[in-house]
Amino acid sequence: MATRKAAPKDDSKAAAHAVAKSPAKRAVKAAPPKPVDGFAVLERAGKGQFPTSLYVEGPDEALKAAFLAGFRRAWGRAVPESPVPHLKHPSEDSVDDVLAAYQSVSMFAPRECTIVLDVEDYARSEKRVAALAEGVTRPAGESCIVIVESAADKPRKALDALKGACSAYWNALTPNVRDLQRWGELRLAAESVTAEAGTLEALAKSCENRPEPFFNELGKLIASASGKGRVTQADLARLARPTIDADREAWLFAVAQGNPALAAKLLGRLLTEGEDEGGLLFSLSNMVGGSMGGWSLFRAQSGALGARIKPAGCARALDAVYRAEAAWKGGRVDAVLALELATREVASA
Repeated sequence: MATRKAAPKDDSKAAAHAVAKSPAKRAVKAAPPKPVDGFAVLERAGKGQFPTSLYVEGPDEALKAAFLAGFRRAWGRAVPESPVPHLKHPSEDSVDDVLAAYQSVSMFAPRECTIVLDVEDYARSEKRVAALAEGVTRPAGESCIVIVESAADKPRKALDALKGACSAYWNALTPNVRDLQRWGELRLAAESVTAEAGTLEALAKSCENRPEPFFNELGKLIASASGKGRVTQADLARLARPTIDADREAWLFAVAQGNPALAAKLLGRLLTEGEDEGGLLFSLSNMVGGSMGGWSLFRAQSGALGARIKPAGCARALDAVYRAEAAWKGGRVDAVLALELATREVASA
């Protein structure tokens, strides 16, 4: 009896089905994210409302830094059981590490915030981008992930799938004069500080409407409120001095070069001379953030720190600064102790 030959198996349908089910295909099919207003995101965050996933891109690194600082402050206040976001960096953290932080919850911390910096480094592998894009669509509870792309001369098409998987995105364009003042108003409101009419306008003018010096001087202006809850143009006039002084630069260099003993000595001198603890903590955070490729007022010091320790070490150092700030703002330690602890941890990293 002749044996009937089996018809050749048609794998085309199965292959097409497999492709359609793949993370990369699902990511490509994702609807474009809804553009959001950075002001609106921070205003909602101040009320304890956070996006499930937010993609941040754009050319203005100073504005991104200000946005992320405001986002962290809002998260710390709204989620005291887990106030410090997880900081992740592609050079040291795998996609699995990122998703483990984003998708893990516990009875002690049902909400977690994860911030991924320099996400473009994942774009070297299409599979990694697809895996992250697929994972972003599966949050755990009310956890939040913020994915930050560094400034670029032209769009990075390889990241479109990841951007499309996020629930929203914000483009950090260089603000105009009015928007810069709005950012100042939002920052003041977050600290329960009001400003005399014309103060923010005068500050923006003195900084030539540039975001970098504006945000730095704004931090000093807020610190000058110290208890009175209001800043005036007279306060601004008293702050009219060089943005970066030599003693502060020397302290940061000692930290960047890994000399904790000298750093502690120089910090003590700065505090004795009346430097504001909040301003110094901002400078330390700004320097460490700069070592990871972010905007920095202290480029030489940021470069020295980045040359001394790997990106993962920089991320841990920045996390130490954030923890110190959270402990201070949460009333667990005083400002001087928080600053001393942060200085020692970064210098010893």
